[in-house]
Amino acid sequence: MNAGAKLLVRYLDELAQVTDEPGKLTRTFLSPAMRRANALVADWMRATGLATREDTTGNLIGRLESPAGPRARTLLLGSHLDTVRDAGRFDGALGVLLPIIALAELRRRKVSLPFAVEVLGFSEEEGVRFASAYLGSKGYTGQLRASDLGFADAKGFTVRSALESHHGALFTLPKPAHRKRDLLGYVEVHIEQGPVLEVKKLAVGVVTAIAGQTRAKLLFKGHAGHAGTTPMNLRRDALAGAAEFTLAAESLAKRTPGLVATVGTMSVAPGAANVIPAEAAFSLDLRHPRDAVRHHALRQLRATADRIARRRKLSFAWTTTQDNAAVTCAPALAAALTASVRTVQGCSLALPSGAGHDAVVMSALTPVAMLFVRSRAGLSHHPDEYSSPADLGVALDVLIDFIERLARTHSS
Repeated sequence: MNAGAKLLVRYLDELAQVTDEPGKLTRTFLSPAMRRANALVADWMRATGLATREDTTGNLIGRLESPAGPRARTLLLGSHLDTVRDAGRFDGALGVLLPIIALAELRRRKVSLPFAVEVLGFSEEEGVRFASAYLGSKGYTGQLRASDLGFADAKGFTVRSALESHHGALFTLPKPAHRKRDLLGYVEVHIEQGPVLEVKKLAVGVVTAIAGQTRAKLLFKGHAGHAGTTPMNLRRDALAGAAEFTLAAESLAKRTPGLVATVGTMSVAPGAANVIPAEAAFSLDLRHPRDAVRHHALRQLRATADRIARRRKLSFAWTTTQDNAAVTCAPALAAALTASVRTVQGCSLALPSGAGHDAVVMSALTPVAMLFVRSRAGLSHHPDEYSSPADLGVALDVLIDFIERLARTHSS
């Protein structure tokens, strides 16, 4: 294991101890653990020579200025520091920590870059606390909207109230952190979250595109009643309606190539074993590489929900909390990344991403590219997710080569 990879493993291990839930890794938007994580990673950034700050959306930013001066353009590198509940230590964090170590190695080699670099640790990507993802990168790119601020968490706190409590000041919607013409692009390193690299026996691969994604909150309302005395044909069971919809979504996805549909959360009221459920609130996550297919599926599922509600005499509400188009990675950046992968690994593999990433939102501000790192068994969003030190070393060498390659291009 080279020294850089060894340091990266130590950073990942230390950051994994920063959690809101003892015994498991959980960091959500603006939580106490997120505050501690930002402080810890900021220390590592400063040790590498980066100037650090936190923006009004809670994003951690480490900036390395260029000897070329203030008119130099900026390369953005990063990912997110929040996690899912009971997470693994690589998802998100790898894409923040690996660039810090890459820049430290370039500094050790006395490499002078003709552009500035910002390492970004986004405050929110997973959508755990507010069921709406990308709050961090939306803030950084100026895409946060007033409607985003109204989303509430399980305790009733809104995004706005969480931001104002975190900073102790009134929150105003931020403008983009940069002008488009001042940026070279955004590059994100992330574990694959799938089995392709493992099957191909490769440490890393280059992402071609990111699937489009829609998230929604759904609510069926019926009528509570006694579980022992209300005849089945007279019930208005909201949970039964939600269960029927869940199976319909699964069925549609199974017969539509490339479509994935997930009902991942559900809450039931009143929530008693002997009471017919009056309300069922649940989430829907729908993804496909082609936006037209995803939009058609959404129309089908909304019509299905309406039919279920009418037949079961339920009321029904649908609130879209996130809608992101499919994103194609920038050809020039992807080509440079591919060349670096071939230099380090000997060959390169191009593959799509079914998971969403901050690169989706960042693509509205600047060209994007992504490097995937092999994850054992394709596992992610799980405490057992794992990328070997050897694979981390390959990814580190690729990023260093890529930055040097970009420097040569922009020096000529």
